[in-house]
Amino acid sequence: MSSIKIELRKEDVEKITEICDSFSNEPLELINVLHKCQEHFGYLPAEVQEVVASRLNVSTARVYGVVTFYSFFTMTPKGKHPISICMGTACYVRGAEKVLDEFRKELSIQVGDTTPDGKFSLSSLRCVGACGLAPVVLVGDKTYGRVAPDDVRAILKEYE
Repeated sequence: MSSIKIELRKEDVEKITEICDSFSNEPLELINVLHKCQEHFGYLPAEVQEVVASRLNVSTARVYGVVTFYSFFTMTPKGKHPISICMGTACYVRGAEKVLDEFRKELSIQVGDTTPDGKFSLSSLRCVGACGLAPVVLVGDKTYGRVAPDDVRAILKEYE
């Protein structure tokens, strides 16, 4: 997966600095700082990681290690409507893989990708804790339960 090269504006660097300062530039607060930065930017490109590393006085490699270790963090921008398909045991057994395949087909993207228009991104999750509704799909904060491949088109249509 190639990383996207971005140019940070002065106000972006100021925002990162403000976030780091709010955690007293404490290296032990790295995960909290990264959460806040991702909340603000939507993802954590290398340029953001470098500023965080500098402000917290830790190596860029350490920041990168944390970003790549935790699945919550992403180095690529998510779509306006991030779609996540649960692949936990209950969802998987009830056909989540077929639902995921249908989303891939309809959007013409793979898991981890974003549509060229930036509207949708696709990911899979381990478990969302709604096993009684399996298979479960999340679009942003909205939960769809008992999703069948035939439902995919209608779900996508809601976001046109």
